[in-house]
Amino acid sequence: MSAPTIDLDAARSALGSACGDVTDAGPDDAVDGVPPALVARPASTAEVAEVLRAADAAGLTVVPRGRGTKMTWGRPPERVDLVVDLSRMDAVVDHAAGDLIVEAQAGAPLAAVQETVAGAGQRFALDDPVGDSSVGGALATNLSGPGRVATGTARDLLIGVTVVRSDGVIAKAGGRVVKNVAGYDIGKLFIGSFGTLAVLTQAVFRLHPLPAARRVVTVGFDRPEEAQRLVQQVIHAQVVPGAIEVDRPAEGQGTVAVLLDGIEAGVAGRTATTLRLLGSDAREDADLPPGWGTFPWAAAAPAERQTALKATFALSGLARVLDVARTASAAAGVRLDLRGSGGAGVLYGAVSADADPGAVGSVVDRLRAECTALGGALVVLDGPPAVKAAVDTWGPVPAIDLMQRVKDRFDPERRLAPGRFVGGI
Repeated sequence: MSAPTIDLDAARSALGSACGDVTDAGPDDAVDGVPPALVARPASTAEVAEVLRAADAAGLTVVPRGRGTKMTWGRPPERVDLVVDLSRMDAVVDHAAGDLIVEAQAGAPLAAVQETVAGAGQRFALDDPVGDSSVGGALATNLSGPGRVATGTARDLLIGVTVVRSDGVIAKAGGRVVKNVAGYDIGKLFIGSFGTLAVLTQAVFRLHPLPAARRVVTVGFDRPEEAQRLVQQVIHAQVVPGAIEVDRPAEGQGTVAVLLDGIEAGVAGRTATTLRLLGSDAREDADLPPGWGTFPWAAAAPAERQTALKATFALSGLARVLDVARTASAAAGVRLDLRGSGGAGVLYGAVSADADPGAVGSVVDRLRAECTALGGALVVLDGPPAVKAAVDTWGPVPAIDLMQRVKDRFDPERRLAPGRFVGGI
């Protein structure tokens, strides 16, 4: 997209009238290295609508931001004129404990939602592997963790959403009841769309009871086949795990960790069964193991970022993915640490920050081919600028034509995060 001439003074004035909190952007406001000109901080859905109307009239491209923890994920946008910062919209709007639902604004931290509902003995069962993620950011990037085995992902928890289109029109989908069969579930479209379809401002989620007891059973493994056997034994037994996490560092022994939660008596019995299933080397603990539920990479400056991978595959292919990851990284001479939801066929990988982009590309190609053969995909979520310039971030997407038509319908002028998502959407 060629950058048209924009009257920033006029745009700043119009945006200021829309929400009253507009500033010039600074270095920390860059979106994956692309500097914006302005930052607007609306405090309500109505103000977001006014901001987007003003941005549309001024011809500005827009990238929404929550807590800013995943602004380098995906591809760098083609252009950013305005960042819409939703951090002022951080309220838990309503908690209907009797209906097991919670409604929160997009800028609300996941931890704040968890804290609110915990007082009623309930939990918002969406993991935060990054830390300090917002509701909107978690939905925009389809964030999930090991708990998806028992409670699903954001798509399973979301029951209603409020968004603002690029032209400033407010739209709602779903409702405030867990069972809703009225029409298409449009709200699911926005999950994982990286802010390219609309700006999400509010969401309603289903809740789960807070478990009274928790145990963790862990056991080590050396060979990929062992990891698959251990995971399959737990999945096919009647122990109903709350989560299964596989941790495979680049060097040394891997670990399978099984979370068992619920009522005290039930957890005790299921723990005993799991210990027998996993063998004499398995151990029980009340605390989660180090690194549980987090990604295997650490936050860092752009040039020091590790390459972050997300591999999805059929659960029966766990051993194959672990094996290819180890052999491909060894052949390329790079370090690759893996951790993820072994019980759901999702692993996240971290390639060392100093790895040669060509070597990273070799690992990505081999691992992507294996995941694709197993019915999944491999995505490069993040990485140093040199790696992003050399490696195909998203890989082949069979539904790209349909996704492009959806983009054209919601954002025909390509105002929202152009180029950040798959296929340059």
